Amino acid sequence: MIPIPVSIESFRSIVHFVTAANAQSFTEAAESLGISKSAIGKSISLLEQNLGTALFHRTTRKISLTTEGEAYLASCRIALETLQSAENALRSKLTEPCGTIRIDMPAAFGRSVMMPILLDMAERFPHLKLTITFNDKLIDPVEIGFDLAIRFGALKDSADLVAKKLNEQHLVLAASPEYLSRYGTPLHFADLKQQRCIMAWRGGNPLSWLIKNAQGEDVRFNPTPFHQISDGDAMVGACVSGAGIIQFPESLLRPYIARGELVSILPELTPSPTQLSIIWPRSRHLLPSVRFIIDELIALSKQNAFG
Repeated sequence: MIPIPVSIESFRSIVHFVTAANAQSFTEAAESLGISKSAIGKSISLLEQNLGTALFHRTTRKISLTTEGEAYLASCRIALETLQSAENALRSKLTEPCGTIRIDMPAAFGRSVMMPILLDMAERFPHLKLTITFNDKLIDPVEIGFDLAIRFGALKDSADLVAKKLNEQHLVLAASPEYLSRYGTPLHFADLKQQRCIMAWRGGNPLSWLIKNAQGEDVRFNPTPFHQISDGDAMVGACVSGAGIIQFPESLLRPYIARGELVSILPELTPSPTQLSIIWPRSRHLLPSVRFIIDELIALSKQNAFG
């Protein structure tokens, strides 16, 4: 039996289908592909017509895969992975980093520390393009379709992810001189309960602080939030303006402390260092440009560039 070649239109529809299935949204898929929602809808409808089966359950609010759609998605992913492997084999022969690399990172750290480093790489290699997103939410990095991600906290390799430690990060408590003058400088742990604490807001709840107790153990502390803010840059800005006390990586607060805009307080409560890690999806092939960025960041970490 002679195989029927896949047309350009059929291949395009497959890409549209896989993108929509990964995003679980026609709207998000259309945005990521740079086409209209109606175009992606028509493309997938044509694919379903050619296959003779529905791939998605559709409602006015969401889409979900049918049983047939789930099976077809698995086959499509294998086919696209094979094509990606062939592309990787060709790209590996290139002499310098190129192509678009997608990187997700915490907002405040990404903007103040990582962005200058990545833009310097892009300046040195003009064919290296960056798609950078800032995300302070607790997420499953695999689901957002990234090449690399930067995250705080101890991370281990898993079936889906590879994690590499860059540097250790010290979490410190800080406030502005104006705030301390107005509300008093806390001298002991118990004093924090009477202070205005600015807490990170994630998933509908404030994130606890990590502090060292009298026994030298790292424990979680949940002060009563005075302000709850979902963005790291905004938290630092509020602290500098005198709105309250924050706990943040020292590497991010160091410039403000050096300028006298913030003061580090209660150093005896500083917990054991947390990790800054770079993570990427586990796969059989790694794009040369992704490997280049990983190697560059690891080399910089050995110079304590992120500590």
